[in-house]
Amino acid sequence: MRQLPPPLDAYQWPPSTDELARRVGLDPAQMIRFDGNVPAMPPVTARPATIARALADVNEYDRGRYFELRLAIANYHGVDINQVVLGAGSDELIVTCARLFASNGSVATVPANSYSMYRFAAGMAGATVVDEPESADLVFVCRPNNPTGELPDIPSVSGQLVIDEAYADYAGVSAVDMIDEGIIILRTFSKAFGLAGARVGYALTTPELALALAARVPPLSVSSLSAALALAALNSPLDISEQVAERDRLALELEKYGLQPLRSWTNFLYIPMESPETYVDGLLPYGVVTRAYPGALRISVRDQLDDDRLLAAIRDFQAGTPPTNIPTLFRRATAETSLAIRLRIPGQSRVFISTGQGFYDHMIQQMAFHGGFDLRIEGVGDFETGDHHTVEDTMRALGDAFATTLGDRKGLARYGEARVPMDEAIAHAVVDLSGRPMATISIDPDPGMATHALESFVQQAKITLHVTATGSNAHHVAEASFKAVGRALAEALRRESGVIKSTKGSL
Repeated sequence: MRQLPPPLDAYQWPPSTDELARRVGLDPAQMIRFDGNVPAMPPVTARPATIARALADVNEYDRGRYFELRLAIANYHGVDINQVVLGAGSDELIVTCARLFASNGSVATVPANSYSMYRFAAGMAGATVVDEPESADLVFVCRPNNPTGELPDIPSVSGQLVIDEAYADYAGVSAVDMIDEGIIILRTFSKAFGLAGARVGYALTTPELALALAARVPPLSVSSLSAALALAALNSPLDISEQVAERDRLALELEKYGLQPLRSWTNFLYIPMESPETYVDGLLPYGVVTRAYPGALRISVRDQLDDDRLLAAIRDFQAGTPPTNIPTLFRRATAETSLAIRLRIPGQSRVFISTGQGFYDHMIQQMAFHGGFDLRIEGVGDFETGDHHTVEDTMRALGDAFATTLGDRKGLARYGEARVPMDEAIAHAVVDLSGRPMATISIDPDPGMATHALESFVQQAKITLHVTATGSNAHHVAEASFKAVGRALAEALRRESGVIKSTKGSL
């Protein structure tokens, strides 16, 4: 009988969101993962239309080895196309480098407390991990470093130097100008570009080293669908300024709770502490997932809405306040649209809407603000066919989120009414959280989609809504209508008792 190869330590993924949610009795959609170092949302280019052409040709191989993507990467970094090697995430290239340069040899990392994949790659190559970079055959430099967030110096070593720049966009630094010296730069679309699920990475190096790497990477290990997503993201301007500003804000806010993050050059914060597992376990019932390292807690930076929820969970955990009113993330993806909705009822009227349909984004903002929701909607639709698909899908998705968030509607006032004037226009809205979808809406004049938008919301929210609005300016009439609906909803959503306001006992 053939002897089995010796076992290797395998990369350990954290538990799935479903598993973590089951542990604490939450819906997976109520969990926010602060343990993955990825943005809160994918890029606006990540929608079905982006991959439509690739999907139509999915029965074929790309014989050009994704020439357009490699050329775009080369142009992005100012190198030649023959200096670019694609991989299924930078992890595949890490493993390839270990097998090429350290098979049965030695590997070192800088700093020593660095990305765990380097150690696993060394094991796959039969290499020994050593502490002295000067004596290693292969040296990985994680710059900026994961998990600490620091920006290490580039060492002078005799072995092959690989600089992993997964987080370099957040630091605004790169060693690309050193590749003529024979170093290898690794990059990924998983972090700043927000395409972790697509698994696209690449190496930048000399033409000779690029040939050696490419010969050892499986042919077309990147899928055509992933390549299309990466190309679209690369052709759209990358702006991480908001993420960097949010990182700095979150660091200051954490200090108010006695947590002292190290200076970070990445999209996460590393907080030294004696018992990080206490926070990981303690925050989980609030739907907040963080990651513990020996002697430190690591927290991914997302956006202000998510990060404020993290801060609130830390506040309540430290105070011993049990979790209540945990918000939910809702997603809707169709052939025309891709949307993500985060909704909290009641909230503090913190609203951000971005679907590319400016007028109706503004209308939804008015409804949510006057309704007292915390609402964030981000997504994109097929602008080629006008506003219909995007507006309709957004309102249907919002209705789904609304119905799910309300649950059995126990204790709510149920009925609400509001009149709102806006210059020459006036709108009257009456709402019943009835559990039955019924819309009687007259908006005159209608700017185009206002009536249908509210009808779409009603259908999924399972409410009864009557709206009458008149005036001479279509914008004013529509805006008064959405404001009136919001204010009527705010009245209907008041907490009055612990019972369902129906003689039947259910809505």
